[in-house]
Amino acid sequence: MNSPAEIHIPLTNIQRLISERMLRSKRSKPCFYIELKADVTEMMGLRHNLTKALRTKITSNAFFVRALALAVRQYPMMVARVIEENQIGGRRIAYIRIAEAINVGFAVNAPQGLVVPVIKNADNKTLAQIASEEKLLTEKARSKKLRLEDIEGQTIALSNLGAYGIDSFIGIVPPPTSTILDVGNVLQAVVAKDGQIKARKMVNLSLAVDRTVICEYYAARFLQSIKGLIEKPERLID
Repeated sequence: MNSPAEIHIPLTNIQRLISERMLRSKRSKPCFYIELKADVTEMMGLRHNLTKALRTKITSNAFFVRALALAVRQYPMMVARVIEENQIGGRRIAYIRIAEAINVGFAVNAPQGLVVPVIKNADNKTLAQIASEEKLLTEKARSKKLRLEDIEGQTIALSNLGAYGIDSFIGIVPPPTSTILDVGNVLQAVVAKDGQIKARKMVNLSLAVDRTVICEYYAARFLQSIKGLIEKPERLID
């Protein structure tokens, strides 16, 4: 019996670009990884109520973008990165630069491959504004209408595979950022709460971090801050 003919699928320009950037990141960033579980029962209930009240869809992703941005206000090193420059005389120096803006890039599965639109100054936007911008950028990504300014300037990244049923995963820190938050699927779990056994909605949050810039203890406090905001979602509403 003859073996089936091989199928050759050429890489697209965007696939090639992404692979080159991710490979460079893996080689140059000594990352560590931490994770915890957050109770999103109240957040999911509030999301549905807000969607009805505001007459616009408030996704869980909008909550995560807002929580991520507000947590960075407390822990600004999470949007820092290493800068290398050549000085006069050929001397090369490296230093850490903290970004001036909190710009959250979020991964979108588009026909042309994975793209990362950016919500600029996310910490200064309301939950409704973030949800509206997320919807617009996602639609533009899937219709191949993103402009250069839509994908430039990210200082921290978010990837949410929960919608695809993935419980937990760890992403690659995309250049030029030093951190990516990965969000898993919302799962029903039986937990002890207030001295009682209760059914709650839980989600796994994973953080990949460049150790060159950020230490483990700082990142752990940052992730705890995100958890605190997610578990008390009223703090994310202006």
